[in-house]
Amino acid sequence: MLSNPNIDLVSRFLRLPLEQRKQFYQRLQSRGMSFAQLPIASVRESNDNLPLSYAQERQWFLWQLEPDSAAYHVPGALRLSGRLDIAALQRSFDSLVARHESLRTRLHLQDDRMTQQVLAQASIEIILEPIDEARLKERVEEEMARPFDLLQGPLLRASLLRLGEEEHVLVLVQHHIVSDGWSMQVMVQELMQLYAAYSQGQECALPALAIQYADYALWQRSWMESGEKARQLEYWLALLGGVQPVLELPFDHPRPAQQSYRGARLDVALEQGLVAALKGLAQREGVTLFMVLLASFQALLHRHSGQQDIRVGVPIANRNRVEVERLIGFFVNTQVLKADIDGQLTFAQLLQQAKRRALEAQAHQDLPFEQLVE
Repeated sequence: MLSNPNIDLVSRFLRLPLEQRKQFYQRLQSRGMSFAQLPIASVRESNDNLPLSYAQERQWFLWQLEPDSAAYHVPGALRLSGRLDIAALQRSFDSLVARHESLRTRLHLQDDRMTQQVLAQASIEIILEPIDEARLKERVEEEMARPFDLLQGPLLRASLLRLGEEEHVLVLVQHHIVSDGWSMQVMVQELMQLYAAYSQGQECALPALAIQYADYALWQRSWMESGEKARQLEYWLALLGGVQPVLELPFDHPRPAQQSYRGARLDVALEQGLVAALKGLAQREGVTLFMVLLASFQALLHRHSGQQDIRVGVPIANRNRVEVERLIGFFVNTQVLKADIDGQLTFAQLLQQAKRRALEAQAHQDLPFEQLVE
């Protein structure tokens, strides 16, 4: 079998000492090339004492502050109607855990440095619990809020609440340090594929994964430390500066002294006519619908606060590489989209500013938000 020369190149790069990696990075930059265009390679020699990604480091710090908090849980609940083959469901989970290293990962303190350890084997036992409809909502919320121990694992649990012979609710909860919203979708999709096959007595061969999350974490650190972090950080510091303004909105009650996380979400359905008009505006101005909504939100915040420097945090999937699309892991990042609004700015001008800033942010999206905050 012929090797991929690009993967061989990346493998050699990842094994270089830091100073040599920096020199290699600079040579690529001088030739107009980007290391980000090369594939991610796996160069691990063991599954112990692997570095955390930057986002995982931040999660570890937050967990130490509030180990009992459910603020960084990634929950999901599926209502299952019809005859359920629990043995096939358990086998499906076993296959998922074997497929995705993040589901058998735990944190480990090594020489005063927090690392991640991938266990050779792990089992996520489905806990079956009879329950009635009256207590279902309360029980689901209890399970979603139950704390994780990041040092012990596992960082995924599955509970099967049985309402009747052919009526169940499957509650899945992962800790954010090994998962995100995209990951939950991947998990559910693959779980359904595996169960559909196993419940019929068939095998299921999911497409092979080129890398695992620990490979991504190692690659991310090597790439960022070689010079990419400095390049992207330069852009964000020039845009945002050192002092971050506080958005002063006319709230109807004071903020609590300590964050309680007792927030709520309001879903608003826009009328079809309005949606069509917004899409038409986006097309005429050469922008996306997201950019129209972003500029509108920024204008609203400016109107209610009277401030000219408006900054909106926007979550992004941060899966702009084909190798990570089907992985379960913590990839999501946050971008700060800044608007400069004064009394002379028209909405059309604000829209073009939002477009420019959004495109620039995409070109500098790899810098972890945690690094920007620091």
